[in-house]
Amino acid sequence: MKVGLIDVDGHNFPSLPLMKISAYHKSNGDSVEWYNPLTAWISPPDRVYMSKVFTFTPDYQYPVNADEIIKGGTGYSYPDGGAELASEIEHIYPDYSIYYEKIPAVRNTAYGFLTRGCPRGCDFCIVGAKEGKCTKKVAELREFWNGQKNIVLLDANMFACKDWRELSVQLIDSGAWVNFSQGCDIRIMTEEKTEYIARMKIKRIHFAWDRYEDKKEIIPQFEKFKAFTKWGKEKLGVYVLCNFNTTFEQDLERIYMLRDMGYNPYVMLYEKEKIPRGHRLRKMQRWVNNRIIFGSCKRFEDFDERKGHG
Repeated sequence: MKVGLIDVDGHNFPSLPLMKISAYHKSNGDSVEWYNPLTAWISPPDRVYMSKVFTFTPDYQYPVNADEIIKGGTGYSYPDGGAELASEIEHIYPDYSIYYEKIPAVRNTAYGFLTRGCPRGCDFCIVGAKEGKCTKKVAELREFWNGQKNIVLLDANMFACKDWRELSVQLIDSGAWVNFSQGCDIRIMTEEKTEYIARMKIKRIHFAWDRYEDKKEIIPQFEKFKAFTKWGKEKLGVYVLCNFNTTFEQDLERIYMLRDMGYNPYVMLYEKEKIPRGHRLRKMQRWVNNRIIFGSCKRFEDFDERKGHG
């Protein structure tokens, strides 16, 4: 079988489902390559897989010529769910090689989920509806890691899983640099969990401050974690959800407080595609998320987009 792949998102981040699909087909002797709309009209693939994670990503702009087209991912199926990968594909070691030229960092980085689901069920988040409101272990680390220098975890809330200790030990024993790429829940962080994290080679850990009303609960937790690890802001990121149910003043307050505590805030705009260009929320996001500008311009009011700094 001749198989074609299309990463519809194409956001400089590898598609885990496509890497697993590629590995599965290659293990069965099939040929796998990125879909080329020009050559496909001369020699069409037998099957094309199209993966789209984000609902706001525009669909593939070219006609797809193949005997069979399979579309998958939250970008196509949300909120109705959609088909999951077959077990023999879901649990296969990913074919990282398909991204070696597109994203060179993949050559020495492993990507994957150790757990799925989140007990929070927040209105702005699809994880609870998609993966369930209970965090469960779904894989061993060796399922997607085989000695790479870096590990990027995609878990929504690993430390809400009852198996968090076992999984933490696997990450510690790997000796690899670990990046918790999603927003870990600082509200459930304990001294014991912090101790396990501190034993890992942490490249970066991201937390999330989504709800302004959690201020009294969440600030002491951030302070305790910072005091225990003594890490600098280069390792400590916090996703700050804006444009959901907070005022602009509440957004700025969270940003300033996180910076003062020694964390790097990162603004996430809810339904960004609906926010007009030139809106102050977009300006605030550009100010905060550019580390050089944010480090040199201390107040949003002093940020001049034309100059790129205060």
